[in-house]
Amino acid sequence: MSQGANQKSKYGSSGVPEFAPVILAGGSGTRFWPRSRRKRAKQVLALDGERTMIQQTVDRLRLLADESDIWVITNELLGEIIATQLPEIAVEKILCEPCARNTAPAVGLAAFLLEKKSPETVMGIFPSDHVVKDSARFAEVMRAGVKLATAGDNMVVFGVPPTQPETGYGYIETGEEFYFPPFEKNAKNGATPLQVKRFTEKPDVKRAQEFLDAGNYAWNSGIFLGSAKTFVNALREHCPRTAALLEKIAATHGTGEFTQVFAELYPQCESISVDYAVLEPLSKKKEPRLYCLPADFGWNDLGSWAALHEHKSESGAAGEGMNVIEAANALTLEAQGNFVFAPGRTVALVGVDDLVVVDTGDALLITTREQSQNVGKVVKMLEESGKDELI
Repeated sequence: MSQGANQKSKYGSSGVPEFAPVILAGGSGTRFWPRSRRKRAKQVLALDGERTMIQQTVDRLRLLADESDIWVITNELLGEIIATQLPEIAVEKILCEPCARNTAPAVGLAAFLLEKKSPETVMGIFPSDHVVKDSARFAEVMRAGVKLATAGDNMVVFGVPPTQPETGYGYIETGEEFYFPPFEKNAKNGATPLQVKRFTEKPDVKRAQEFLDAGNYAWNSGIFLGSAKTFVNALREHCPRTAALLEKIAATHGTGEFTQVFAELYPQCESISVDYAVLEPLSKKKEPRLYCLPADFGWNDLGSWAALHEHKSESGAAGEGMNVIEAANALTLEAQGNFVFAPGRTVALVGVDDLVVVDTGDALLITTREQSQNVGKVVKMLEESGKDELI
């Protein structure tokens, strides 16, 4: 029996409902152009090791659930490659959105599908393209979150302890500590629930510094838990039209009508993030029942080439001068802090600092680490100029 199956049995014997991880894998990953393309986005690339980002995500989730309980929501361009990379996931549990509608409809569809079978099932929402350094701690904190989610109609978010005034992340403002069995003061696992007071999207530097100084803010990891019933009820309350459409789609799953109904009704759903649609409205309720646990397991969303350089440097992959170079041969002379991806080539860096150079054969990116967040704008420029073969 697998490690995930053992954990599942443990939950069942203690009366805790089943746990169903849902992986969101529909993003286009434009900030990793030119390696990332529409049909080969960031989540299906091996940016950090030999396993792709989505494969690493599944590897972590095996510590918490059986493979048969994992769902993946992606798009039609990536469905085939994801199915190939994840042969252990049943094809019927890899859902391909007919069009992009942000995260709320994707999560909502999963919730209605799970609620139809078992309303008390705790579903966990996981991005497909993040890095976690400490998988054991990740599993420990997620188990604490499952217990919290089943102690009532609770939803649980996971906040990353901030280390700098980062402007590229959303922030969670936390309030008082919350204790109930099995959560007690000075808990050995250190996963003390905090009430969520407010969400703030990508502040400017001044405000981000204020959040850092305040000490009660965390970066929003994009991971959250809650029972299928709790999420469905919240969606019905705050996005009733979209909820009604998703319920109709879910009702046809497993039948010959599903593909057609999915294609017809899903584009009619509101395009809105789950944060705006559900989590923020819940945080404003008189009794919000929305809690935050620490995502203190070495989380990184690898949101840019600069972030990948930083992650690889911290992981010991940088060479002399903190240069990270993936090439057949590399020579450096008075060069520091550069990131180069040029497989099969001999690369020489002479007197340059903090560059990002990515060579994929049909495209060459040259930028600075500071400007690497803007690479996504290049993709928009290519779209406008009709260069579809490069995106």
